[in-house]
Amino acid sequence: MKNDIYAVVAFNSTHHAIRGEKLFSGLDDIMTIPTPREITASCGLAIKTCLENVPMIIDIVKAEKLNILGIYKIEKNGTNKTVNQIMIDKEKENVG
Repeated sequence: MKNDIYAVVAFNSTHHAIRGEKLFSGLDDIMTIPTPREITASCGLAIKTCLENVPMIIDIVKAEKLNILGIYKIEKNGTNKTVNQIMIDKEKENVG
């Protein structure tokens, strides 16, 4: 079974998701997806990306004051899925 690890940016509204998609468009491996139900049902759209993009996404979110619900690390192993929120703190950024 394949082990798949990636990040998902979840938003508070579709409007913010579309804005995020535009702001992140210069990064590689960006894909708009339905928000995984393990995260929330508040907004139907999220952005999937590789973990390597997370520091740049955090910088964009802060610089553009983008309204996000959170950034999550998702690990899929066969039929099992683990979702962990990536903490963003003003003093430090902890990714992973």
